[in-house]
Parts: sequence; structure tokens; C-alpha cells
Amino acid sequence: MTLPFVGEISAFFENEAPKAIRRAIEKGDDDDILTGSYPYETWLKKKVYKAEMEPLQLELVKLQHDVKETGKRVVILFEGRDAAGKGGAIERMRANMNPRVARIVALSKPSETEAGQWYFQRYIEELPTAGEIALFDRSWYNRGVVEHVFGFCTPESRETFFHQVPRFEDMLVDDGVILIKLWLNVGRAEQLRRFLGREKDPRKQWKLSWIDVEGLKKWEAYSAAIEETLRRTHSTHAPWTVIRADDKYRARIAAIRTLLAQVDYAGKIDMGAPDGKICGGPELWTPDV
Repeated sequence: MTLPFVGEISAFFENEAPKAIRRAIEKGDDDDILTGSYPYETWLKKKVYKAEMEPLQLELVKLQHDVKETGKRVVILFEGRDAAGKGGAIERMRANMNPRVARIVALSKPSETEAGQWYFQRYIEELPTAGEIALFDRSWYNRGVVEHVFGFCTPESRETFFHQVPRFEDMLVDDGVILIKLWLNVGRAEQLRRFLGREKDPRKQWKLSWIDVEGLKKWEAYSAAIEETLRRTHSTHAPWTVIRADDKYRARIAAIRTLLAQVDYAGKIDMGAPDGKICGGPELWTPDV
């Protein structure tokens, strides 16, 4: 059976990718960092990663127990370029949590009915009740980036989004919702290398879509949309945390440390701040060309 889009990533790599990007992928080993501005040259060693992850996941279990007992409502937004590692970070964050407490929200394309509603309406229906954690694998920020880049929304509707989203998030926080916004950033060569890996692995080919294939050609448009979105939606009540995710191991650890640092819970142990070299505010974001 021929799967859609298989072969199109390779075709882009061979025929359209910038020479510097192709050269970086061809020369790099599996554990090499391909983005020149990334502060580390290689991935974190797996042994070190596992040793750091175990106590973090124990803290996550305590956090989810406290959320259940106290009725906290926690919303964690995972945003970033395609193949930035959002799904993997979510999986590791929720690995030992009760799925009845920690729920993943991954909405598909809006239905005809949803398209006619207020933009935030379908997201509101997925917000957590007391004692729940909702992990959004992409969120209402689709309008700021993906919909804009592909022309799925008008400039006017995007401006309305930028006007309304600070008020929307302010209402959530004012009502007691703990809102954490994570932006996972990945370099261009690393993104393409991950897509090539998906294309070659039959177990991961289902992850490829038309958006992925066409999005490879729109790196600059994505970069401009991301920069504007981070700049216009970063606020004191709903700040962005940017995580440079070229190394998935370091990115997952940084995401969990960010969550643990921003939520108070019974029995909390200080697990240390996230790595400031790869985790910080919007000033850490870079297009990584």
C-alpha cells in the first residue's frame, strides 16, 4: 500500500532544501546538534536523561494527586513548529499520571459548525474542571501561526484573535485557572531530519500530512508569524516559556521543570530551575535558519 506523502519529504530534501541544510543533515551523526546557535553540540546522554527524568516524574505524580485533592485546574499549552517534539514532551509529562486527571486535548480541523462559532468556543469546551489537568497538543494559537501561513483565516480574523486572546487568557487566570504556555522551537535542519526519519519509518508515517510537506517550503513565513505571535501574546498574566528543542531529552526535562516550578502542590520538592541556556522567555526564540 502506498501511503500519502511518503517520498515527498525526500524529494524536498534533494531538490528544494537549501544547500546548507542538506549539508548539515548529511554530515551530522544521529546525536549531533545541527543548529549552530544551539548551546550544546550533542544530545544529552541517555543515561543522564533517565537519571534526571525519574525524580521529575515522581514529582509529577505528587502534583497530579494534589490537583485532584484540591480541585486545581491546570492548562498546559504545547506549541511549536511541526516535529518540534510536542507529542513526545506530552507523553513523558503524562507517563505516570492518571488519565482521568491529566487529559490530552488534540483537536482536529474545525467542523462546519465549529467554523461558524466564536473562535475560542471549541477550546472552551475542552478546558479542565476542578481536579483536572488539560494538556493541549496545539491550541487556539493555530490562528496566529498555521492558519495565517496557509491562508486559512483572513487578516481581519487574525487581528481579532490578537485583540481577544489576552483578554481571554486574563479571564482564565482571573478565574483561578493555572495557565502554562510552552513554545518548543527547533532548527530548520533538525526539523527536516525528523521528517525524513518519519518518512522512512512505517510506524511513524501516519504523522505526515499535507501541512508538513507544504510547511517545509514556508520556513520564513512561519518564522515571521511565530515572532509576531510570541511578541503580541506574551504578558505578565500569561507569559510564554520558550524551549529550544533540538535535543528532545533536554527539552522534555525543561518542560517538566517549568511545570513543576510554576505550580504549588503538597509535598513539593524544589527540583531546580529549567536550563536557562535552552529555556526562557520569548527573547530566547530564534528562527534558527
